Amino acid sequence: MMAAVICNPGGAITRLNTMAETVSYAGVAPFVLCLLGVGMLPGYEERELAQRIAIAYGAVVLAFAGAVHWGLALAGRLPWTPLRIGGAVLPALLGAAAAVLGGQRGLALLVVGFGSFWLYEHRSAGAELPQEYLGLRRTLSLVVCALLALTMILSDTAGLT
Repeated sequence: MMAAVICNPGGAITRLNTMAETVSYAGVAPFVLCLLGVGMLPGYEERELAQRIAIAYGAVVLAFAGAVHWGLALAGRLPWTPLRIGGAVLPALLGAAAAVLGGQRGLALLVVGFGSFWLYEHRSAGAELPQEYLGLRRTLSLVVCALLALTMILSDTAGLT
């Protein structure tokens, strides 16, 4: 759910790749399908599987968000700082913890992780990233947080922990 950035020959990030932006928005579909699965599938096992898929997919996407910053720092497009290293690595750790916790707690941790990464990205790295990218990330973060929160609420209604 991350968009690729285009860099000019001097290394500065300039704009988004349109195809990557489209794919980023399409990356929301699995969250929608998992929400529908938790809310509408007939059996407990099927609803639980939909919940586990939402957590696993969310963990992978959150780790990927941090990996984008890691890759940009490795390529010399963003400066290496302790905050950058933490911002690049912490999403993967939170995603792994969410996968281990599972259930509603794992979903809640993912909501916190996506929201926290959005804050980090906008407050600490915002001056180094293009506004189009930040706008895309804001929209995707809001949608993903809402879908995961709704999945958590429906999990309770569906009898999932």
